[in-house]
Amino acid sequence: MQTTSFNTRQPELAHSDNTSSRSPLATALALAATSLGLGVVQLDITIVNTALSSIGTSLGGSVAELQWVVTAYTIAFAAFILTAGALGDRVGAKRIFIAGFAIFTVASLACALAPSAIFLIAARSVQGLAAAILVPNSLTLLNHAYTDPKARGRAVGFWAAGASVALTSGPFVGGALIALVGWRAIFLVNLPIGAAGLWLAWRYAEETPRLAQREIDLPGQIAAIATLGTLAGALIEGGVLGWSHPLVIMGFVAAAVIGLLFVWREARAPQPMLPLSLFRHRMFALTALVGLLFNIAFYGLIFVLSLYFQKVNGWSPFATGLAFVPMMGMVLPANLVTASVSERLGAPQTIALACVITAAGCVALLPMASGTSYGAIGAQLMVLGGGLGLLVPSLTSTLLGSVEKSRSGIAAGVLNATRQTGSVLGVALFGSLVGGNNVFIAGAHASLLISAAVLLAGAVAIWLGRAKD
Repeated sequence: MQTTSFNTRQPELAHSDNTSSRSPLATALALAATSLGLGVVQLDITIVNTALSSIGTSLGGSVAELQWVVTAYTIAFAAFILTAGALGDRVGAKRIFIAGFAIFTVASLACALAPSAIFLIAARSVQGLAAAILVPNSLTLLNHAYTDPKARGRAVGFWAAGASVALTSGPFVGGALIALVGWRAIFLVNLPIGAAGLWLAWRYAEETPRLAQREIDLPGQIAAIATLGTLAGALIEGGVLGWSHPLVIMGFVAAAVIGLLFVWREARAPQPMLPLSLFRHRMFALTALVGLLFNIAFYGLIFVLSLYFQKVNGWSPFATGLAFVPMMGMVLPANLVTASVSERLGAPQTIALACVITAAGCVALLPMASGTSYGAIGAQLMVLGGGLGLLVPSLTSTLLGSVEKSRSGIAAGVLNATRQTGSVLGVALFGSLVGGNNVFIAGAHASLLISAAVLLAGAVAIWLGRAKD
């Protein structure tokens, strides 16, 4: 599928009898609302990268601040997604979905009006919170609207296709908007999408039954945010202050301590946001690990390449957006062949193959230097996109197949969270490597080598652990 493996939570609820009596048009429009919710989240994952140089020039942001523009969104996305799904179960998915869409729309307006980099970073974190609300609850609404398994399967395909279109078109749309209007337009484009999604959801989506016994793990949620925030901060500031700076060391120590407290809490919570028992399944733990490692490499490199095209090669945002289109365009075709490849090789072997292919693309990019033409690196970028497209469906199906069906929803949510955590770490680490003066190319090469290494480590881990639990 796309950049994210989605929460396929299917609570054992009795669907409303009204569902079957609803008109096909009303059901289709409810599906459109959920697809818009997922699509706007995916759009903001890729569209912002084309604007990084323009944002830095306009607001005077350093590379570290540009890292926070990206990671603030992803930290909130990763940290809140499990709680957001539980909140939808407790309060009702329609209510939470509408609230998420409203928050996302208002936060997008705040991003567009941002007078400073700090304000933009704060608004992006609110966007990430809203994204975490939208993704799991959009699929809950879809699951509630379609009771027939075959119809639900087709609906999920449409829902995911909308995200693929948003993912692929994001860089191009972003580049075009920046060229025509300016970087603030990439956030304003969310306003009509939000208005349409809000109206469709309010008018046509049906509310889901509430599960009053579903508890919210607030201490675990606070610890998750603190762990991710301090770790990302230490990585980002390490590139600015130096890795031996006392504040950086304190940041790593704080992240480790809070992370241990998070694990301690989750092991004892009656309804933990992250059930640690899932990791007793070998293949579940391995797929979560591969998801983390793959996103470190892929999304860390997206950040580096965006700065490379614009700051090093001097390309316009529009040219940068065009450069990413073939890469992102490879995701969907690779998605479509994954099933046949998995049938021939097996899903774990397909995951390993995707990691190896992507690692080869990273190594092939090592000759990249200042002024390198797109013709010399375009094929390698397409290999990276193809690796992503080959990986995610196999990764998701393998993870879901490793646990009981009753726990498939929370399992998919955990994969979502671990992959987004990888994105946070990749942008923070690689950004710190390229952020110094006159070290960009050396830092980019180091980022490529680290990416190849973690991808190969993921391939070896899933290959060796492919035996059944």
